[in-house]
Amino acid sequence: MFDNKERTNLEELGEFGLIEHLTKSIVLNEKSTVKGIGDDAAVLDFADKKTLISTDLLLEGIHFDLRYVPLKHLGYKAVQVNLSDIYAMNGIASQITFSIGLSSKFPLEAVEEIYEGALIACKKYNVDLVGGDTSASAQGLVISVTSIGYADQSKVVYRSGAKEGDLICVSGDLGGAYVGLQLLEREKKIFLDNPNIQPDLEGKDYIVERQLKPEARRDIVELLAEKDILPSSMIDVSDGLASEILHICKQSDKGCKIYEEKIPIDPMTYDTAFEFGLDPTVCALSGGEDYELLFTIPQSDYDKVKGLLDITVIGHITEPSAGCDMISKSNKVHPLIAQGWNSLKKKEEN
Repeated sequence: MFDNKERTNLEELGEFGLIEHLTKSIVLNEKSTVKGIGDDAAVLDFADKKTLISTDLLLEGIHFDLRYVPLKHLGYKAVQVNLSDIYAMNGIASQITFSIGLSSKFPLEAVEEIYEGALIACKKYNVDLVGGDTSASAQGLVISVTSIGYADQSKVVYRSGAKEGDLICVSGDLGGAYVGLQLLEREKKIFLDNPNIQPDLEGKDYIVERQLKPEARRDIVELLAEKDILPSSMIDVSDGLASEILHICKQSDKGCKIYEEKIPIDPMTYDTAFEFGLDPTVCALSGGEDYELLFTIPQSDYDKVKGLLDITVIGHITEPSAGCDMISKSNKVHPLIAQGWNSLKKKEEN
């Protein structure tokens, strides 16, 4: 994951030296950033906007495996998954803090790669890195990101606003990140059994990228605003479609019907899932880490979304007594069950 030929021990810099080294090239672009790194706290000014804040913790061996996750991709993804939470509130992300805990096995060059990935994400999404911390870690690599954003009070979207009859929509396609993970895990096992065999990922770029380098959907938030669509509820798809729609239904006290034939699944995801003996629909329902946006809109907005290539209507909201179901391609009714990834579940030993 990093070049051992160039190895600078972090002890040579110390904590403050490391922070100064990593942050010296940071440029602030957001007008809401009054003061960034360099003082005891950042100073932000959102004027008349509502402030949105979210935080995520990523742990080596639980959330990522450095045997196949490049450090630059890890830094990029750590930022992306956090920004996604701000977009899921129909807000615009504007700042992050980026904290990292490292064991002694990581040299300066490895930390630089992680930060480089994070700063690439910041630049792409017009986000300022305004703070963070570094610390020694006895448990491998730990990354904590807090994202900050804003929205007009009238435009903030919660999980709890879905209404009976609303259409259920999702951006992009689903299941790719999970199938990409299965591919990476297979190649890791082959490599561990025989280090002379090189990973075979040819032709699978899309699903591998869906796992290693997801893209938060700020563009969907901007598209909805452009089309004058205000979702009644919204959530990002981090734990699988089934889990997320059940969150919306529980918070809104409603039921739902989604249709299997409407769930958007990329052909590569579909074909590769079958190669692994997996049902592509189950991958979309329970896989997670797609970071697409799942949202509900009034039926009166249907004409506004029906021609949009990156948004698919997959069902509708019902009264709570109707339950939460998926109608299969064979027209059978299947109750939706949250079987998404659980970070508190003990990981099986390899």
